[in-house]
Amino acid sequence: MEVLQILISGVSQGCVYGLIAMGFVLIYKATEMVNFAQGELMMLGAYLAYTFINVLGMSYIPGFIATVISMAIIGVVIERGVLRPMIGEPPFAVLMITIGLGFILRAVAGAIWGTETKTLSNPFTGSVARISDLSVGYENLAIIVGTLTLCVTFYLFFRFTRLGIAMQAASQNQLAAYYVGIPVKRIYSLVWALSASLAAVAGVLVAPVSLLEPVMGFIGIKAFCAAIVGGFGSLPGAILGGLIVGVAEQFANLYLPPGIAATTAYVMLLVMLLVRPQGLFASIQQKKV
Repeated sequence: MEVLQILISGVSQGCVYGLIAMGFVLIYKATEMVNFAQGELMMLGAYLAYTFINVLGMSYIPGFIATVISMAIIGVVIERGVLRPMIGEPPFAVLMITIGLGFILRAVAGAIWGTETKTLSNPFTGSVARISDLSVGYENLAIIVGTLTLCVTFYLFFRFTRLGIAMQAASQNQLAAYYVGIPVKRIYSLVWALSASLAAVAGVLVAPVSLLEPVMGFIGIKAFCAAIVGGFGSLPGAILGGLIVGVAEQFANLYLPPGIAATTAYVMLLVMLLVRPQGLFASIQQKKV
């Protein structure tokens, strides 16, 4: 029963990694950029939810929706104001821009909300579902159910909607997509909006099980490891990689010394790069002509 309890906790944590990793993959597939500020976008989403719900007194669902919409707008602003002027620059320059953006977002969060830890009001804290001797917190169930819902939504979006298909076309061949009438620059903005919205959802879902603080965005580094493990270019791989890393961390915390257990995600990253650099889902394909 203890193993099952740890497994559920690992799945819950892995879902958070997976959601952030999906943001990495979305941006990379569409723009071939790696956004190392994805974890900080999650942190910003959590703080915005705190503002809407705790400070402004909105109920949970309207506050959740307001957070997602706000982060979508912020994603568009970042793409147009910071990343679009970098088009044509070396990838390393773009990479450094996103790292710098992460530092800026942490500093802004500390200046606005302070560095002391905060908690987000939510309807899940303290509620526990009991199945025989197994106890599962509602906040963990909310993370798992929310992740499953988003996975199904994204599958339907990319499979059946014209916008989703246009995004896939732009990610495969930007020039060809432009020539057939797809507004590539607008698609890029929408991809950043989606990625920031995903980060917001991850932030709101993880807030009940993690204290809010400016450095909580460092979880994005482990999410990046999860994206590499799953295959940096595969949305299903991002979720699978997140689950693998999350579960492995929970069992490592149980059986290994704390100092070693804390490095689980990074060890898995190194092993994957040595054994299978393309990840479990080798979905980084050559561009179609």
